[in-house]
Amino acid sequence: MRHRIAIKPLSVNQAYRGRRFASPALKAFKSELGYLLPKLSVPGGKLSVFYRFGVASRASDGDNLIKCVQDCLSAQYGFNDNKIYKWSIEKVIVKKGEEFIEFSIDVL
Repeated sequence: MRHRIAIKPLSVNQAYRGRRFASPALKAFKSELGYLLPKLSVPGGKLSVFYRFGVASRASDGDNLIKCVQDCLSAQYGFNDNKIYKWSIEKVIVKKGEEFIEFSIDVL
């Protein structure tokens, strides 16, 4: 059963005012991921994304893993992530050292 709450969603930009600085870990992650990403052409229009995160910690929240990856993908492939209208997320528990990110970007 789906539940609807009549409230305007709050964006991260609205939730945190002032300047936010990228940590050294975030800068390193973006650099490494940007190097590892395959060459792709992202179509225009409304997009649907699928993410599968292989994590070693059961405490990892799937939704917290999206933002950094999505920012890297949009920068690498030259699209605005506000064009994403559908997200599918899966978390898989793996052994430490076997972590991964899988994704696909499709037209909705």
